[in-house]
Amino acid sequence: MNRPSALQIKQKAQELGFHRVGIATVNSEQPGLAQLQAWLAAGQQADMAWMSDPRRQEIIQVLPGVKSLICVALNYYTPHEHSQDPNHAKISRYGWGRDYHRVLSKRLKALSTWLEAQAEDIKTRFYADTGPVQDKAWAQRAGIGWVGKHGNVISRDYGSWLFLGEVLTTLELESDQPHTEHCGSCTRCLDACPTNAIVQPFTVDARRCIAYHTIENRAPELPSEIADKMHNWVAGCDICQDVCPWNQRFAKPTDVPDFQPYAQNLAPSLSELAQITPEQWDERFQGSALRRIKPEMLRRNAQANLSANQPEH
Repeated sequence: MNRPSALQIKQKAQELGFHRVGIATVNSEQPGLAQLQAWLAAGQQADMAWMSDPRRQEIIQVLPGVKSLICVALNYYTPHEHSQDPNHAKISRYGWGRDYHRVLSKRLKALSTWLEAQAEDIKTRFYADTGPVQDKAWAQRAGIGWVGKHGNVISRDYGSWLFLGEVLTTLELESDQPHTEHCGSCTRCLDACPTNAIVQPFTVDARRCIAYHTIENRAPELPSEIADKMHNWVAGCDICQDVCPWNQRFAKPTDVPDFQPYAQNLAPSLSELAQITPEQWDERFQGSALRRIKPEMLRRNAQANLSANQPEH
């Protein structure tokens, strides 16, 4: 069998519905390594212990013999707006529709299986935002886009409303040019963050981030400096992306039906979520990435917003 070229692999990825695909060569210089190490040393990963997995700093440990990463992106933007009604909770766009891990994984598995079938010695491993891989840094090296000041990958075609995944392979492939950075002097994301979580351009301190606290923080109560400034977010936070000029100008509605919002996720009632039972949670968030936010966390997040919205006496 002929070993597939980079062009053939990209064509296959596009057939499978990926909106962006790029290839990065693995060499001795791992992208984003110095920044990751500095971020970890400063404790800015908070309780996300998996971020310090040593495999994240040495891709060869993830797949021995890896030569290339095929990086892909799916656009998930839909042109719905968050409710500004103070009685309504806000859920980040990433969680509006079907669980993106499932949608990405199905396509990544198909690409991976096809690639391994091309020659007996080709090995692959794929991840949909679930493995010890620096998704964003590799996506920039593969030319998908650049890591913006808000820490998300920005594409000229779609803005930053992108889900990222990758197929690691032992196949040596021609690489794409790394993407250049185009944030310029803009500081809109830094200025808009209500908790000052973007402590400097390109660096997000999870300990200050609303998204981290609503999704990952398992504590019974949120820190008061976060709880008072949540602006009705109960699952993630899109503020830094909503204000990004690249999103305001270049976001395009997705063609993936799975990413269309479930009606109950667009403007849920804060008071309802503040009392949600495990049974209601289980029924409401079937097939959703929001299952990571357990019922007691959702109640905590909603109650914090209700308290913050009370008029001061």
